[in-house]
Amino acid sequence: MEALELARWQFGITTVYHYFFVPITISMAFLVALMQTFWFRTNDEKWLKLTRFFGKLFLINFAMGVVTGIVQEFQFGMNWSSYSRFVGDIFGAPLAIEGLLAFFMESVFLGLWIFGWTKLPRGLHLMSIWMVSIGTMLSAYFILAANSFMQNPVGFEMNDERGRAELTDFAAVLLNKVALVTVPHTLFAAFMVGGAFVAGVAFWHLLRNPGKDTAAFHSAVRVGAATLMIAGLGTIITGDIQGKIMTEVQPMKMAAAEALYEDADSCAPFSVLTVGTLDGSRPLFALEVPCVLSQLATGSLDGEVRGINSLNEEYRVTYAETGIEDFSPNIPITYWSFRLMMGLGFLAMIVGAWMWWLVRRDRVPAIETKHGKLLLFSAITLPLMPLFANSFGWIFTEMGRQPWAVFGLMPTAAGVSPTVSAAQVWTSVITFTLLYGGLAVVELGLLIKYIRKGLPDANPPVQSEDSDEPLSFAY
Repeated sequence: MEALELARWQFGITTVYHYFFVPITISMAFLVALMQTFWFRTNDEKWLKLTRFFGKLFLINFAMGVVTGIVQEFQFGMNWSSYSRFVGDIFGAPLAIEGLLAFFMESVFLGLWIFGWTKLPRGLHLMSIWMVSIGTMLSAYFILAANSFMQNPVGFEMNDERGRAELTDFAAVLLNKVALVTVPHTLFAAFMVGGAFVAGVAFWHLLRNPGKDTAAFHSAVRVGAATLMIAGLGTIITGDIQGKIMTEVQPMKMAAAEALYEDADSCAPFSVLTVGTLDGSRPLFALEVPCVLSQLATGSLDGEVRGINSLNEEYRVTYAETGIEDFSPNIPITYWSFRLMMGLGFLAMIVGAWMWWLVRRDRVPAIETKHGKLLLFSAITLPLMPLFANSFGWIFTEMGRQPWAVFGLMPTAAGVSPTVSAAQVWTSVITFTLLYGGLAVVELGLLIKYIRKGLPDANPPVQSEDSDEPLSFAY
């Protein structure tokens, strides 16, 4: 394998792995803050127990997310130096603000929340976890603004003398139409993960430990399942808007998502299932629903949707200087990642609604029954459904942009570091893979350990009057 292919594999592996932690961090910060707010307002000890329980799981995930996220930064200099030189003036600006503003905001207030149980007034302590939640969402906004430039470059001008793109309008980058729909879509999808995590863990305890902290876990299932369903509706609505913007700025990605090879003048069908050749060059069998693709792509049942073949012909002329002959991405990957993203998301909403109904009706079955065994399996797998849906969504987003690093400006092949050898990339790929494998064992081990422990004691933290008393970890 050449350095380019290895560099792409490495970035894909580290990005997908890192993103396992991101949606949990974003959503759990909010849900823990919500649970603490319920305790603040009601003084009901069950909400204090839930805050401490899910707060500990949130902290484990947050620590792992920070460690894996740092590696992302290194790769721009190691393997993608040509890309960094070409768009560093633009791409680096929102990332710098994310690090200096949003991430520091998260870290500072998270420290106050961890060590401030006995030092801060209850109101200020509650405010600190809400600031953490706001910080995670701001981080997402700035990172997605940078990524959206890669999908739809705006707010720049080309400096032909230096051979690089230079920032001219930072507001245009932050208000990129792709970013404005991608941010809420990503946040809603993240909340699906957090809701599923809370509901799945709580329902597991209801099945495995009946009669123990039942009221608390009932409340947790309701909060988690409601979050999952509401966020799911938000994801569907924003995803519909995103599909239309994607068709406008990246028509090839939409065509690849549907394996649509020929132009559809009107009433383009949505492919539920397509079987194609191994190289993805043509379909062999397709199960289709008439007109749905036109509605998804254009907002009209009679809308025209461009196909892969005609777009390829157009791009060969428009971007002739690149020397690229085939501008279509990997069709099987884009096609199936798009469907797995949607399918797993819908399945999670169905399972969440089922759990919410059972708890609402107080009909949680015994674990020995047929339904009990099925629900136990569902509780364990529920958090993984939207989590993998998120990952498949990002695989589709990034693979669907290929062969571009920055759509219409820089091919991916032109962004790789020119002096990095395949052997050097192999070394870092193997190192990161082994490191991430070890971290996965640690992460899962810690999560399983503390999930099994169940809820902690509900003794409210007592504020200390001794200002010289050392800070202590509240968990």
